[in-house]
Amino acid sequence: MNLLQITDVALTTAVDSTALVAADVAEMNYWEMAKKGGPWIMIPLLILSIMAVYIFIERYVAIKKASKEDKTFMDRIKDYITEGKLDSATKLCQQANNPMARMIEKGISRLGKPMNDILVAIENVGNIETNKLEKGFNMLATISGGAPMLGFLGTVIGMVQAFYDMANAGNNIDITILSNGIYTAMITTVAGLVVGIIAFFAYNFLVSMLDSVVQKMETRTMEFMDLLNEPIK
Repeated sequence: MNLLQITDVALTTAVDSTALVAADVAEMNYWEMAKKGGPWIMIPLLILSIMAVYIFIERYVAIKKASKEDKTFMDRIKDYITEGKLDSATKLCQQANNPMARMIEKGISRLGKPMNDILVAIENVGNIETNKLEKGFNMLATISGGAPMLGFLGTVIGMVQAFYDMANAGNNIDITILSNGIYTAMITTVAGLVVGIIAFFAYNFLVSMLDSVVQKMETRTMEFMDLLNEPIK
């Protein structure tokens, strides 16, 4: 066998080895990685991720619905009140069925009382409506902070397991003993951070949507109070 043949054999062997390693790496999928994290950490993280997605979708739909309103609503309310048609104004509010309309409806029901009492009644309804829209926000915020901590707990457990296995191995220490523990530690950290980041951005997105609705509620309240303060023509 000459030098050229030896070189060809070496190159062929190297290529085959590289292909084998690549095949092993390709076989590693996200499911296998998740299983390496351990059920005691990964299952709670999975539950938290499902909860976060559910809360986000449910609250998104609710806030989006609450933000919709008829642009002619306040003009029609003004016309009804000016004409003394309070029943028609109340019916219009009930048909609108959104936080702004319910606040105005409460104000209409208090007509004839001092202005301050009307404003307080409207603000109380506004606070109730805001609290309804905020349902689930605390849980989403808890998930955004708790999921990474749970992932870090898995990291600590994985490192403890790695060093425990090394201590029991004595002089027969293998690199796989340490790598398995570190692998578990890294997987749980990544999973916890992913869930936490998703929940964090979802929470802040919903807060921004809610702030927009609250601004509309405050604007409609001021418009209604200005309407009541207009001089009678």
